[in-house]
Amino acid sequence: MSALQAKRMAVEHSTLEGGLLLLVTLLVGGGVIMVFSTQIADPNSLALRYDYLKRHLVHLCLGLICAFIMSRVPLVWVRGLALPGLLFAVLILILVLVPGIGAEVNGSRRWLSLFGLRAQPAELAKLAMLVYCADYLVRKQAQLDEWRVGIGVIGGVLAVPVLLMLMQPDFGSSALMTLTVGGMLFLAGIRLRHFLLAVVFGLLAGAWLVLSESYRLKRLLAFQDPWNDAFGSGFQLVQALIAIGRGEWFGVGLGNSIQKLFYLPHAHNDFLLAIVGEELGSVGMLAVLALFAGLVVVIFRMADRAERHGDPFSALLARGIGLLFGLQAGVHAGVNLGLLPTKGLNLPLMSYGGSSMVVSMLALGLVWGIARQQARAPARRSKSRGGRS
Repeated sequence: MSALQAKRMAVEHSTLEGGLLLLVTLLVGGGVIMVFSTQIADPNSLALRYDYLKRHLVHLCLGLICAFIMSRVPLVWVRGLALPGLLFAVLILILVLVPGIGAEVNGSRRWLSLFGLRAQPAELAKLAMLVYCADYLVRKQAQLDEWRVGIGVIGGVLAVPVLLMLMQPDFGSSALMTLTVGGMLFLAGIRLRHFLLAVVFGLLAGAWLVLSESYRLKRLLAFQDPWNDAFGSGFQLVQALIAIGRGEWFGVGLGNSIQKLFYLPHAHNDFLLAIVGEELGSVGMLAVLALFAGLVVVIFRMADRAERHGDPFSALLARGIGLLFGLQAGVHAGVNLGLLPTKGLNLPLMSYGGSSMVVSMLALGLVWGIARQQARAPARRSKSRGGRS
């Protein structure tokens, strides 16, 4: 490798890593501010509250520690743990359904409750599934044209955590995992005909799931015309739209939201973007979405770099993580803007939620580790060539 090539690669690495750090800092910092803003006052007494902020900062610190550790783990180890990690994720998804271990909140059993701590296994399951898919698709690259290998096996494996999530029930996480895995299959190069057939099957399965449960059907109908039942099934969406409408272009000012105090449920997680729209306006919402778009672009460029260096596993895993962040942010925005049916998906890196924050940081730690290890690879190759000469 020439000195000029090495310099270019070093500049590219520092640019990508610096861009990743900047984008994550802006998103996380904005999330801290908005979580504090959504919970700053008790609507009953208007006294200042700091409990959500304290817990959010604890989750963030834990996530940063996990990200730092994960960035130092050799990717060979990560790949070796693909199947054990997925099996562990399936196990804890099963434990969620066990009375006394799984905690039920608002009719859903999505949390493990042990020793006074709560965790949402679906978050870890999404990441574990991505690691397994990246490993499997790279190992079977030469056989992906076969339906059984390209779609059949992954579809069968995916069905296990998806069905366990639907039993909680958690339609949002199961749909997000399915979409992300589908994107990874497409990027891995399966046959287009097979991919389109899988999409049709997924749409039919999704339609059946919606029609089979009355509450899902009500949400779909409410999404089409939330004002028809503004105090019932359409209440959350109506309040979110009112919040965004009040904000107009530049918002009513940070901390001045009315909807978060008395009207909009789950303003600190599922409807955080609506409060951004009310307090910071459409400009604030567009800025948040632009940061997520930038994050996805940087992660995909890191994946391209890994692929150029002959590391298809790292490349596909990074793309899967980028898809996960992009899709979840997109679905959250779509729900808040009334473009998608109401689902309980938070805004990654910004919304309140311990499991989501920690797992998001774990995923970013993997991306950071991919970037670091790819940066060291050219230097090792250059040294080895120098030693042989």
